[in-house]
Formats: sequence, C-alpha cells, structure tokens
Amino acid sequence: MHAFSGYSSSLLQEEGFDFFTKYISSGIPSQETLPIPSSLPESLPFTSSQVVPLPFPMAHGTTTLAFMFQGGVLAAADTRSSCSGLVACPASQKILPIHSHLVGTTSGTSADCALWKRILSRELRLYQLRYGRRLSTRGAAKLLSHMLHPFKGTELCVAATLCGWDGGDLFYVCSDGTRLEGSLFSVGSGSPYAYSILDQGVRWGLTVEEATSIAREAVYRATHRDAYSGNFVDVYHVTSKGWTRRTQTHLKIEKKKEHLGLKIK
Repeated sequence: MHAFSGYSSSLLQEEGFDFFTKYISSGIPSQETLPIPSSLPESLPFTSSQVVPLPFPMAHGTTTLAFMFQGGVLAAADTRSSCSGLVACPASQKILPIHSHLVGTTSGTSADCALWKRILSRELRLYQLRYGRRLSTRGAAKLLSHMLHPFKGTELCVAATLCGWDGGDLFYVCSDGTRLEGSLFSVGSGSPYAYSILDQGVRWGLTVEEATSIAREAVYRATHRDAYSGNFVDVYHVTSKGWTRRTQTHLKIEKKKEHLGLKIK
C-alpha cells in the first residue's frame, strides 16, 4: 500500500496538499496504489521487510542544534562523520540548505540524510513552480514526515531539524514519521552535553554574535564528552532575507583559546 493511500482529504488539503485529493475523491479504493511525489524513489520498499543483519555494528553519532531568538533561527553542527570506531570523514556537511529560506540539520546515516534532503528540496521547488509561492516550514515538515513514515521499522535513519523563516519556525522530523515543533532542539549523541550550555545561555533577547557564540560553545563542549563529535563547527543563520553561513571554526582553535583563558566567540 502506498504512503498516501490512507490519508483523509482534509489532511492532504492542508498546506497545499490538495493536488493529491483528486485521487481520493475519484472513488479509487484506498488499497490501490496512488501516485507518489515526483522525486520519491519508487524502488525503495514502502513496507517493513525482513531486516538483514549488518556484518558489524555501525555505531555513529553527531552533535547538531538549532534555536530561535529575536534575530532569527540559528543552527550549528560539528563536521565529524563516524563509522563504528573510525572517523569516516572529518569535514562532513551536516547543515544542508534546502531552499533560500530553509536549512536542515541532519543526524543519522549520512547517505540517507543527503538523499532525503534532495527529495524534499525537489518537492518544495515543484510546489513553488505549481503555486507561485514557497511552502511554509510547517508544510515542509509535514511533507517530510509523511514521506518518511512508511519506512518506520526499516534501516532508514534520518533525524532532521528544519530551520525556516515564516516569522520563525523550527521543526524536528524523524525517520519514523515523528514531527515536533519547538524553539530549541539538539539532536545526536552529543546533544545531552550541548543542552547543558543551551539551557542556561539561550534567551530571546540574544544578539546575533551572542547566539553564535553560545551555539559554538555548545558544540565545543559536546566534543569533550562525545567521541563521535569533533573537527569543525558549522553555523547557519536564517532570517527573513534568507540563510547565511557564518565562519567555520576548528575545534582545536577553541581548545587553544580555552587553554589560554580567552573567551570563546
């Protein structure tokens, strides 16, 4: 059964999903396969199948975070990609631009995150061409959640935080279809350590420089306790004018600053 074949028309009509409703209102039984979004891979399984055990444990982790403040939405992440006990890539990009006013932090399997970022980016572009406006961050989160839900129980591992600007929006979406709205999220194996900095430092009245400093320090502190996080810190700032990428910082520089008693900025 297809991912969209059980949804009510009222749900699909929200945030521009009315182009699916004609298939439901035409009297086609819900058991029949419905057309899928244009870029969704048809060869991937839509139902859980027998899981093939991996030859060795694929332990991995990361530290990603995002929060809202008066200057917009700030997202930060480390750049270390790990596979079991090895550093597979020290300069992996974990904050992926989706369109001019939307970025997503990614945690999970790197290949899965990159694939679903491209799928979501294409669907949002097609929506904009069809309706002449961008889909809201809420609508993008709902679309991604609906597309990921059929893969619940499989080896797919995607945990994304969508950071957009529609007055300021932040959503967490997981590969089991979970969708949460909030003002502060930290995802990954280093997130408990990042929260210790974010909970005491994040407030609405922060300036851009203060928010950037807190985000970098949160990632930096997480790398001390989490072996799967490290190397560089990427920071993106999303406002009504779009997203901008802040200067990338190497964590060794932060460590030297702390050793010399300098304030981390």
